[in-house]
Amino acid sequence: MNSLATLNLVLFLGLVLLLAWPLSRWITRLATGQLPAWMQAVERPFFRLAGVRPAQGMHWKQYALALLIFNFIGLLAVYALQRFQGLLPLNPQAMPAVSPDSAFNTAVSFVANTNWQGYGGEATMSYLTQMLALTVQNFVSAATGIAVVFALIRGFVLKRSGQVGNFWSDLSRITVWLLLPLSLVLAMVFVQQGTIQNFDAYRSVQTLEATDYQTPRLGADGQPVNDDKGQPVMEAQRTTTQTLAMGPIASQEAIKMLGTNGGGFLNANSAHPYENPTPLTNLLQMMAIFLIPAALCMSFGQWVGDWRQGAAVLSAMMVLFVAGVLVATPAEQAGNPLVAAQGVDIQASDLQAGGNMEGKETRFGISASSLFAVVTTAASCGAVNAMHDSFTPVGGAVPMVMMMLGEVVFGGVGTGLYGMLVFAILAVFIAGLMIGRTPEYLGKKIEPFEMKMSAVALLVTPIVVLAGTAVAVLTPLGTGSVANPGAHGFSEILYAFTSAANNNGSAFAGLSANTPFYNTLLGMAMWLGRFLMIVPVLAIAGSLAAKKKVPVGEGTLPTHGPLFVVLLIGTVLLVGLLNYVPALALGPVVEHLMLLAH
Repeated sequence: MNSLATLNLVLFLGLVLLLAWPLSRWITRLATGQLPAWMQAVERPFFRLAGVRPAQGMHWKQYALALLIFNFIGLLAVYALQRFQGLLPLNPQAMPAVSPDSAFNTAVSFVANTNWQGYGGEATMSYLTQMLALTVQNFVSAATGIAVVFALIRGFVLKRSGQVGNFWSDLSRITVWLLLPLSLVLAMVFVQQGTIQNFDAYRSVQTLEATDYQTPRLGADGQPVNDDKGQPVMEAQRTTTQTLAMGPIASQEAIKMLGTNGGGFLNANSAHPYENPTPLTNLLQMMAIFLIPAALCMSFGQWVGDWRQGAAVLSAMMVLFVAGVLVATPAEQAGNPLVAAQGVDIQASDLQAGGNMEGKETRFGISASSLFAVVTTAASCGAVNAMHDSFTPVGGAVPMVMMMLGEVVFGGVGTGLYGMLVFAILAVFIAGLMIGRTPEYLGKKIEPFEMKMSAVALLVTPIVVLAGTAVAVLTPLGTGSVANPGAHGFSEILYAFTSAANNNGSAFAGLSANTPFYNTLLGMAMWLGRFLMIVPVLAIAGSLAAKKKVPVGEGTLPTHGPLFVVLLIGTVLLVGLLNYVPALALGPVVEHLMLLAH
């Protein structure tokens, strides 16, 4: 990496850690119910009205049932708002109802904290749908993930208790006292930097020069006219105006990043100047993605009474993340050898340094775009400021691998930490087998039930990803949406299911996924990948909470030092990534070898 990329990485990580520490202290107080008296006074009448008793804990099955019911109701609400948006207010562009398959896919996507978008936001969704359906789910889906990790940590902390907390109080407090204040502050900064926030109708402006383009000729029935070969007949068009989308963007942009949601108000996402207007907002967006996941790791250490435990988990995440950046950035800076062979290059003194600028924002260049790509896929966010489909085979493989690891390299808010803790349970089990002792983690014995649930949680996403990819590549309904046949086309399909099942939401956009086939199949992948992992994690939490703590003995594996960090990283790589090696060999690996062969 060049000096600019190194500086970006060091500055980014330094600021994240600096801000995460004080936030972690507040998260710990929030999770343990140590709120200021005035906050308790504010929330008390609302809890009483809803019949919620924060001090009354739930068994893990009650917690899971409440979580599933709440999210299913959210699914129905988001679907209904899309289907009826043409009849509802705050729709200045008179957007019609969203099609049933697209509405289903989007509803699942935002409820599952995936935010996969098969549509263009500014051409599909009304302001009311963007706010009441999508932005609301950005808050509560993020709060759901944090609530699950709260329950899991209680499993380690509590002794001989069958309870893991109260889902309703956890959800409410996380939303009101954590996500809302942070989002308000960040949204105001975005507005100051130029992110728009209004309810105006779209504006038509005069362009500096005319734009020539082609559109399909339509027949009397309103359908495209095809030639003898079945291809649409194109007509030349010219325009001297451009329509600029408006809307309440800054408010959605803040929680989009802080909640590791990633769904953009506009189709270009964070590559659009209305969503990401300056280099400062670009840095703030990346920091917002990592802020809460990093703070949760620190809070975990504080909560269990040993800050080194949180530091060990956070260190493992940082090592994997830095490794990803160190691979992706040089790959993009090296550029495309086929282009270089044609004598096409950019002066080394330029910001791009002669690298692969295809699909990247010239405002940010290669280093900031590559860093953003690794951040957003490591953290289960999915927001993009560059086109991942245009990355080199190696550069594009890194975001894919970050997701395939299980979105535990920081990961989503809550999901990253509870995913890494499941890997930690597996790591101590492996270590226990090596020395012939019953494995322990944080004073709790890891027994067959915990291992069965861990196996389920870790195998769900690989099964969904590989099965979904296999179905798609074996049917014309799947391959017909691929714009680039061959190894890269396979990578596009593999990336889509990896992104969906791991609740990331970014895409290799050469795949035209807004079809009934992909909307249905990817919707199922998102739902299964989200909730078939959450339920086993809550089962582990309940089992651990019911156990007594055992004292540390001579055979207890220390889980706070460098040795455990190495063991944890090895477990993530061996268990998380090896499932996908054959699929990677058919996609980015073959594509890279083909590139070198030329």
